[in-house]
Amino acid sequence: MTLRQPLASNTVLLAGLLVAALAVVSPAAASEQNPTLPELERELICPTCHESLAASSSPIADRMRAFIRARISAGDTKSEIKAKLVDQFGESVLAAPPKSGFNLLAWVLPLVGIAVAAGVVGALAYRWSRSRREDLQPDASANGRLRLDPELERRVDEELARFDA
Repeated sequence: MTLRQPLASNTVLLAGLLVAALAVVSPAAASEQNPTLPELERELICPTCHESLAASSSPIADRMRAFIRARISAGDTKSEIKAKLVDQFGESVLAAPPKSGFNLLAWVLPLVGIAVAAGVVGALAYRWSRSRREDLQPDASANGRLRLDPELERRVDEELARFDA
């Protein structure tokens, strides 16, 4: 009976994860099969004014919107429509670079830069914290307390003497 209990909880957990994954993937797949004009306008750039297609009012942007409407009516997928526009205008028409080949660097380099910067900051913070501990070691004559700078100790003694008087 105890062996079945962990198995049942693992099965429920696995089923929950599967449902969550399908909930995330399903809208993306539906978007690929049935694209909308506003969705594609956000993902494409006008080749003449270099604004998003949604913000552009140039004649080429109007022609691209008409082409997209016609391709959506014909039943093309989002990938097919984008591929046809890339064939006609080049990759500069895409708002985000493709995640393959040399363009993959545009996606990976920022993450690598953040990781390297975090490592450098972490190493510097570690070195700084270690050097501060060595400087603040108490002397045997200080009775377990940290020693003050002699000038600071003199000023404290003067203030205490003024306070006592």
